[in-house]
Amino acid sequence: MTPVAFEEIVRRLQAWRFPAGIDGVVGIAAGGVVPAALVAQHLGIGLKLIALNYRDEANAPRYDAPQLLAPAPDLGAWRRVLLVDDVYVSGRSWHAARAWLPAETEVLAFVLKGKTDFALIRDIEGCVRWPWRVE
Repeated sequence: MTPVAFEEIVRRLQAWRFPAGIDGVVGIAAGGVVPAALVAQHLGIGLKLIALNYRDEANAPRYDAPQLLAPAPDLGAWRRVLLVDDVYVSGRSWHAARAWLPAETEVLAFVLKGKTDFALIRDIEGCVRWPWRVE
């Protein structure tokens, strides 16, 4: 497991080119709470959470599909949002969260780590240890 310093994450966020016109950030809880808070703070916009559970503490799937743990957030007037998670492994959590948000809302993806176009960290192989996780 590769540790990633908080300062490195902040440096990368500052250099990231986020799209214009984002109304708010929706974080996928639990792993996406801190990343979503960092993104919302960086952009100076609101934050809401969608609570899902799919993987266990060892990062193995716990269910056949991600489970919604609480009602999806009311996005109010938000029409364009970033849906943020810590990692994108299979994409199942991200796609499940998207399905529970209003269809008329434009939802753009952002994750801290993954082999995707919308990942902040793509240059570290294997698992990372986030500075806010107690192992």
